[in-house]
Amino acid sequence: MVRGKMRMSVHKFRTRVMDGTPLAGTFMKTPAVDILEVLILGGLDFVCLDAEHAPFDRAALNALCAVARAADFPVLVRVPSGSAEQIGMALDAGAHGIVVPHVTDAATAERVARAARFGPGGRGYAGSTRWAGFATRSMPEVLSDAAGTLVIAQIEDPEAVEAVEEIAATPGIDALFLGPADLTVGYGHVSQDNADVARAYARTGAAARAAGRAFMTFVAHAGAARALHAEHGVSVFFIASEHAWMLQGARREVAGIREIG
Repeated sequence: MVRGKMRMSVHKFRTRVMDGTPLAGTFMKTPAVDILEVLILGGLDFVCLDAEHAPFDRAALNALCAVARAADFPVLVRVPSGSAEQIGMALDAGAHGIVVPHVTDAATAERVARAARFGPGGRGYAGSTRWAGFATRSMPEVLSDAAGTLVIAQIEDPEAVEAVEEIAATPGIDALFLGPADLTVGYGHVSQDNADVARAYARTGAAARAAGRAFMTFVAHAGAARALHAEHGVSVFFIASEHAWMLQGARREVAGIREIG
């Protein structure tokens, strides 16, 4: 319980993602269990460990997924790449889903989805992992739970926007994550407030709705989320990071001290 509100549980997470419930999470950049514990206490619906842009090694991912599992708190991992090795490592550690960067076409989406799912040519099965309860759960039980894994394709390249309908329609892809910063750079702009990114939001949102996928994005603050929800159907928001929140809090209080006298 956080300030009188029921905290998100793993059991409900996938359902709420897929039914369009507005959810608030953040990217976590610091590989420290204390930071994750504090973020959980903040009332977030989920945290995404950013192994693409921050120094998360396998041991750190393992420890943080253990904390999340013990707290019954949803944790995603943004993997460094869509390789089967990176995807399998994150899921075996206990992540409830993966965010895969630079999914630019349907073929890439298909490879990613296969790597995250058990079956022919897909995710390797190991009974002694955190995911499998360290050899305490039966194979049917583990395979059944695997259906709850969220596979999220990042749409962050202009070519991905051009192929977004095919990516969204790929079996095994659950959600589309639009990356506004990478798209801004990819389109040759220096501000996220540009017509190309606006068109990408509209096209990606339409593709997500048509395919029954969840629509996610990054926002710097919650104030930006309302318009994206209303205009494009974005429902899952990765808000800033603990780095940004530490800076905001520190700068605000320092400014208050500077005003004295």
